[in-house]
Amino acid sequence: VQLQASGGGLVQAGGSLRLSCAASGRTLSRSTMGWFRQAPGKEREFVAGISSGGGWRYYADSVKGRFTISRDDAKNTVELQMNSLKSDDTAVYYCAADYSGIGSRYRSDYEYWGQGTLVTVSS
Repeated sequence: VQLQASGGGLVQAGGSLRLSCAASGRTLSRSTMGWFRQAPGKEREFVAGISSGGGWRYYADSVKGRFTISRDDAKNTVELQMNSLKSDDTAVYYCAADYSGIGSRYRSDYEYWGQGTLVTVSS
């Protein structure tokens, strides 16, 4: 499966962005999907995840209440709505797919990764 993340850009603090992850080559409907991010000089960290069917959704504490993950299996896409953005949210955001589990926030559980989209939040 190939994953293509898009929607990044430059936004002022307090603003919003919506990231999208489109898949080709395989349906996403049976996968857990996750969004991760990596800021300069830092480890890649989990942001949000959603299980197949959407019954499990999990958010990092740093984004809880501000970000919302959703999926549209008919369109083979997953999205991340990001509101009330802060400068600390500046990072390259990656989408990832896990076909072997039921929901995980661990990077090692995800088998397929998109190329990343840059989000820059100016203060």
